[in-house]
Formats: sequence, structure tokens, C-alpha cells
Amino acid sequence: MTNSTVDATTNPSSLPREDIDAIIGARHGDPFAVLGLHDKNGGGLLARCLIPGAETVEVETLSGEAVGTLTRLDDAGFFEGPVTLDRRQPIAYRAANAGGSWRVVDPYCFGPVLGPMDDYLIREGSHLRLFDKMGAHPLVHEGVDGFHFAVWAPNAQRVSVVGDFNGWDGRRHVMRLRRDTGIWEIFLPDVTTGAAYKFEILGPHGELQPLKADPYARRSELRPATASVTAPVIDHDWKDAAHRAHWSSVDARRQPISIYEVHAGSWQKSDTGDFLSWDELGDRLIPYCVDMGFTHIEFLPISEYPYDPSWGYQTTGLYAPTARFGEPEGLARFVDGAHKAGIGVILDWVPAHFPVDAHGLRRFDGTALYEHEDPRQGFHPDWNTAIYNFGRAEVFSYLVNNALYWAETFHLDGLRVDAVASMLYLDYSRKHGEWVPNEYGGNENLEAVRFLQTMNRHAYGSHPGILTIAEESTSWPKVSAPVHDGGLGFGFKWNMGFMHDTLQYLSREPVHRKYHHHDLTFGLVYAFSENFVLPLSHDEVVHGKGSLIAKMAGDDWQKFANLRAYYGFMWGYPGKKLLFMGQEFAQWSEWSHERGLDWNLLEYPLHRGMHRLVRDLNGTYRAKPSLHARDCEGEGFEWLIADDRENSVFAWLRKAPGEKRVAVVSNFTPVYREHYSIPLPKAGRWREILNTDAEIYGGSGKGNGGSIEAKRIGSGAIFAAITLPPLATVMFEEVSTEDEEDAPGPAM
Repeated sequence: MTNSTVDATTNPSSLPREDIDAIIGARHGDPFAVLGLHDKNGGGLLARCLIPGAETVEVETLSGEAVGTLTRLDDAGFFEGPVTLDRRQPIAYRAANAGGSWRVVDPYCFGPVLGPMDDYLIREGSHLRLFDKMGAHPLVHEGVDGFHFAVWAPNAQRVSVVGDFNGWDGRRHVMRLRRDTGIWEIFLPDVTTGAAYKFEILGPHGELQPLKADPYARRSELRPATASVTAPVIDHDWKDAAHRAHWSSVDARRQPISIYEVHAGSWQKSDTGDFLSWDELGDRLIPYCVDMGFTHIEFLPISEYPYDPSWGYQTTGLYAPTARFGEPEGLARFVDGAHKAGIGVILDWVPAHFPVDAHGLRRFDGTALYEHEDPRQGFHPDWNTAIYNFGRAEVFSYLVNNALYWAETFHLDGLRVDAVASMLYLDYSRKHGEWVPNEYGGNENLEAVRFLQTMNRHAYGSHPGILTIAEESTSWPKVSAPVHDGGLGFGFKWNMGFMHDTLQYLSREPVHRKYHHHDLTFGLVYAFSENFVLPLSHDEVVHGKGSLIAKMAGDDWQKFANLRAYYGFMWGYPGKKLLFMGQEFAQWSEWSHERGLDWNLLEYPLHRGMHRLVRDLNGTYRAKPSLHARDCEGEGFEWLIADDRENSVFAWLRKAPGEKRVAVVSNFTPVYREHYSIPLPKAGRWREILNTDAEIYGGSGKGNGGSIEAKRIGSGAIFAAITLPPLATVMFEEVSTEDEEDAPGPAM
């Protein structure tokens, strides 16, 4: 205990000594009852403050008028004394010591910022503006500029804001507890933007916790530093009204959607090997995607994360764009720039789990707050991470609000939700006895289901142009069906079966493919059970799996031909498209987050040809409604040839009401086939609109001279004799009578 500067018998404080000691030791449960302005016995007001290091303290109004001199009651810097004020108001202290003087505005003179309605909605779990209330926000409170801090820590004995502005001293800014909600708050008038801060927390038994980053922080320090950073409100003059109006007015299932999946830290590097900033990415990535014909960019997680090799999937700052690429305003500029160029931006979002880093959410207030206490529910054995407690209203709201925050603040077009299967099943990656059944004895995580349904309902309700996409690898029903129809409410679901089956098929030598013909036909059994995205994602080119080109069977020529044919197959197949960066030019090496893509490969004809093919596939897919307008509906697909396993040939029709139909034919053997007969629904000329074997793509140049002729035979059936190039996909579009008969095919 420190010694008192004055004799308590001659200068008695109005406080018991134990209260003073509790304030000095940062153990007082309600510092607002002690510090600031208070009624003085006998009338009038007195002021109390704790200013470590001060030897004298003068009190003044905010306008600078002197209203009192305080007495130091403890060498630790505890002062008290009367003031000549007739009403409560914000005051400042002029503190001094041998080194000089400084001014401190008293935070304990200000009332709370949160109100009863906030308390009610928070307790109910229905507050949809928590990102405006929790964390650190600049505001003018009672006429004074500063930052308001709020954090949920219901089991803590004490919570303080510590940071650059108070020497990281937990005694100086102990927060006010709102007992109905377990939220601690304080308004700090001396704090400006750009200040690093954390929360210092005493646990339920008085144990000091590791300093915690702000769960709602809107900006963070660059790793390896882990503090949160005070940030201004995003002040961006958005110019994307037309883009947002378009996506709000259309059915996304019937729009062309071709997604370029990007790891922002390794798409390209700067000349010095550093990360590109958001502005640099905007200058390079957006024009690239426009040129390549992609409709959307999907970023691997960009919420703040401490460990580069996690690629962002172990986030410690769910509301903060990572500092790796600059300030949050840079992300807003990037998204706006993409929208003005007609490109949507999707965020890979991780609400399934969080890492156990000491500064993160794990045992936030000394208890299992965001996670379950029982490791059978709260610990993920695969990733060494903690699982959110979706059944807790505050955690539920934290995550729902986060989805809404990204859509509102950064105008993001969509959320790809990671690891949905791990959320849906209580026994995911667990053996018998390692999981806790639900109330009905089943393995379904009913709380996670309710969370996903609520998130989707609010996301689509408040942002009608948004896309939510589930990475869900099981047969859980109605993932992309509306909530009111018993679904989870997602707009789309990744088709993991398509990815697995097709890659397995293409890895086989062509001579063996006839025995595995079903790998490519089976997907049509369920192709329209959900609104599918066909993903060739980052997961397929890491952890020793090699690149897509390396997976293909055969020698180098056959590998390139196989991959070209595969891309043509995929772009003609029902479902939206997703391709991970680098695969559009057939990067040989497996992806690494530590280096940029091998852009030098574009100097070589085969890689340059693959690059051009993907551009043309995107262009054809977008230009031909039959290839996209019924991606998610069975009426848009019809088999033409599904059983030619001997030749490993597949053919089908893509169609949409009122549009010219497109026939897609894939030959997955290196055999050149002339006069191959395919059935077609209409006699006459069909124009060859794309051929993956064209010389401009690095192929052999075999084709159909720009068109084929479908003829009716004696039985009434209609067939066309076509040239089928080796290891190739060819697309034909019917020619209407209004078309120019000599119109050239663009792919020849």
C-alpha cells in the first residue's frame, strides 16, 4: 500500500481509505461512484481523480476557467478537493510535476453512451447495430470529442482500456459496468484516431488476464503486433449506385457469375517483395479481372489474423480488415473501384471457429465466453481452434452483426461462408463419446442452424443484392433454399462433389476413363438440388496436391489439352464458376502464400493459350444466356450423349427460354474423331462458338470450319456429323433464320 501524502486526521477525505486503495490498485468495482464530480457534504461539489505522476492538480472548465485546487491524498496520484461549480459538467485537470504540466479531461464526468434500448436488444439478441455501439467509436459526447469504448465481459471483476494514450496503465481508465448486459463502457475525451489499445481484464476471481484485443475493433496493428487501433468512421464517397441497383434487381441464379478466387497477399508482390496495398491491388487486379471476363473477385479471408500461413482462416479481428494491405479506407476504395468496373467483391468469411491466441477471444474474461466450456463442444480437434457458442445470444449477435457490417460498411457483394459442415454437425471430426448430442439426441447443431438461418435472413433482408455462399461438403438438405421453406437460406452452395469427381476422372489415363464414366455423369443426378457454384478452389492446389495442370494425366501436351477440355466442360456445365488464381494460365507449381504467382509463364505459348481460353470461356458464358440463365434449374440442361463410355465422349444441351440453344461436346481421349454423330434438337446450321483445341489456345487446330449441319434422317431424328478434336470441348450454337449464314465462329 502506498503512503498518504496528507494526514487523514487533519485533511480527512470524504472516502473510506479502502476505496482510495481500491482505486489506486484498479480493484474498485465502480470507479464512477468515486472519481469525477460528486456532491460534497454540506453542499457544493468536489472532484476526485487519479493521475499517476502528478504532484499538483488544478481543476478547470473545458473553456479554461480555474475552479479549484485539489489535494493529493496519496503519492500514487489520488487527488480530491472542492470546486466552485454550481452544476455537474465536464471538467479538466491541469496536472504538474517537476518535469512540466499537462491537461487531462476527466472521463468520469461523462454519463453513459449506451442506453436502455441497447440493453434490451442486446439481452434479447436482436440488436442489429452492434457494430455502431461496441468497440471503439469516435463521437461528440456532451459537447466533447473523444472515443467511446464498449466491450462485453460479464464475468470480469474489472475492465480497463489501456493504450498509447494512458501509458498502458490499467488504473487510469477503468470502465463502467452495465450490469444488465455485462458490457463495460467508457468515453475517453483525450483519445484520437490511430491510437493502439487493448482491454485489461481482471477475471472472476481477480486474476489478471492477458491483454485482449477488441473483438469489435475496426482496425488492428500490423502483425506481429496485436493491438487494436482507434479508427475514424469510413468516410468514402461511394460511386457504385448503379452496380448495387443492378444486383438488387435481378435473380442472381439467372445471372452469369464467374468468380476469381484470390489470396490478396500472393496474387502479386511489390518490386520489393512486400504486400501490395489496396490501392495497388485496385490498379492491377481490377483491370485484370475485367480483361479476363470474371464477374466477381472472391478474397480469401481479409479479417485481421496473426499468422500468415493460416491464409486468414484463423482470424482474431473479425471486424478489422487486415493491416497487411493498409488502412480500412483502402478496402473501401478497392470495392468501389471494382463496382465501377462491373466487378463484384466477395469475402471468405469464417464464423465457424477462432484461434486460441492469448490476445484473442479465447476465455476472454477469464471464462469460456465466446466458446463452450466443454471441449467436446468448444474445441475443434482438426484446427486446434475454439468453436463459437452459437446458442449464446451475445455470440450469436456478434456474428450476425459482423455479416451485416461487411455488407454495409464496405459494400461487399457477398460472403462465402467457410466450413459450414463443421458448424452443422456436433460430431464433425469426432469419435464416439467425443461429442454432445442435441436435445433430441441427434448430431445436428440446432443452434448453428438457427444462427445461419438468421444471418442469411438478415443479410438478404437488409442487402437484397448480396450473395451468401456455403462451403458445405455433405448432403445436408436445402442449404440454398429459403428459410421460410425450411432451408438454411444461403443463395448458393459450393458443389464439392463436382470438384472431387471431375478431378479424379481427369487424373486418370484416358485409356482407363471408360471404366469411370459415371464420375462425370453422376453429378447431374443432383445438379439442381441446390444452387451450385462449381469450385476449383485454393484447397485443390495446396498441401502437396499440386496445381491443376500437374493433376492432369499424360505428357505435357496432353496435360494442357486435358485442362483446356476440362475448363470447357466446366464452363458448359450447369452452375456458377469459381477458379483460383494462377490456374487461369496453368501455373505448374503448387500455390504458396509466400510468393507471387509465376506470371513469367505467360511468355510461353501453352500458358498464354490457356490464359486466352479462360478469357474466352468467360466471354462466351456471359454472352450466351443459354449457358447461364438456367444454371440452377433442370429445364436448362438436357443430355444429348451420356452413355458413350467407350469413347469417353459427353454431350449435352444448354438452353433458356427464348434463347438460342448451345450444344456442348467433350472428348476426353486423345483420339481425333471425324464424322462423330451427335443428336441435336433442330435441323440446320449450328455455329462453332468455342473449341478448346483451337491453335490460339495451344491446341492442334482441329475443328469444324466454323459450323456444322444438322440433318433429319428417315426416322425423324436429327443428327450432325462433327469433327471431334482430341482431348477437347467444343460448343455449338444453333443458328436462327435471322442470323447471317456466313457469320464466322470466333474460336477458329
